Amino acid sequence: MEHRLNQFADYLKENSVDAAFINSTENFFYLTGFHTDPHERLLGLLVFPEDDPIAVLPGMEKGQIRDTGWKYDVLGYADHENPWDMMKELMNQKGLTDIHTVGIEKQVLSYGRSESFFGLFENIEIKDVEGQLNEMRVVKDSEEISIMREAAELADFGVKVGTEALQEGVTEMEVLAAIEYELKKKGVAEMSFSTMVLFGEKSGQPHGNPGDRQLKAGDFVLFDLGVVWKGYTSDITRTFAYRSISDEQQEIYEKVREALEASLAISKPGTRIGDLDQTARDVITEAGYGDKFPHRIGHGLGINVHEFPSMSHLNDGILKEGMTYTIEPGIYDPAVGGVRLEDDVLITENGYETLTKTPKELRIIE
Repeated sequence: MEHRLNQFADYLKENSVDAAFINSTENFFYLTGFHTDPHERLLGLLVFPEDDPIAVLPGMEKGQIRDTGWKYDVLGYADHENPWDMMKELMNQKGLTDIHTVGIEKQVLSYGRSESFFGLFENIEIKDVEGQLNEMRVVKDSEEISIMREAAELADFGVKVGTEALQEGVTEMEVLAAIEYELKKKGVAEMSFSTMVLFGEKSGQPHGNPGDRQLKAGDFVLFDLGVVWKGYTSDITRTFAYRSISDEQQEIYEKVREALEASLAISKPGTRIGDLDQTARDVITEAGYGDKFPHRIGHGLGINVHEFPSMSHLNDGILKEGMTYTIEPGIYDPAVGGVRLEDDVLITENGYETLTKTPKELRIIE
């Protein structure tokens, strides 16, 4: 993590930011290597252009961050103590008082906490540093990529478990439970998001909620799931047919697959991000289903399951080697069911690699 801290400190120095307060659990993990959920308690990292950083966290977790190799100051506080007062006292002790410009994550720091933090200083200027952290995180290093491959492999395994649990009359929640149970046995402590298992007409809801719907012949079965693995996420969607499929269902499926493959085909360094969305959208629109594809083509993927950048047709950003994101076109019609296919994608030197490997060809589960 040392090189990340140095890179961020250099950015602060180049932009005349005297101190930055990092408050999100994701960016705290990115810069320290320590992942924790403090619940309602304060978690923060003070970063300075020239001086050593200070981690601020509940005292009960002080030993855990040390176990990760963190060698800098740790301000651990008890529940009855005021961490803001303790921060001010520690900065005064270290001579960190000449602070006029402070950086924050504008979309993260709450109003209440901003009042407490800004109260530590006098006549300060505020700068949003979240964009810089997004730019740093968007290109993954070799260690991050290795972990994300493992996370994607576990997502593929989850889909496999789901298909093996399908039988006439089983409920969505029963299949979901089987998936998460088997993943727990593999060491997965947390899913990336609430697992989706949707049957029949419910697959026509982009963000449907699994329940007691029972499986029957002719249903689409949509799985959307991912895991958190060593601090990084995966996210896969596959749709299957159960025992039989109508001509209309098959047409919808093939158009979604065509859209996904078209978007993948232009995934390489230098491609405009918005073109990925537009390419897939054109395939679906030309087939007459444009009004049934209501969301963007995908999202950035890494420490967060949804992170920078947004893969919408409006994004003029450029793909870079080392970027990871999802491509997930869909067509949704509750009258016949819906189809979404999603891959986790890594941009390589000359093209792309799909981290998720479950085949995308139409499969009818007998």
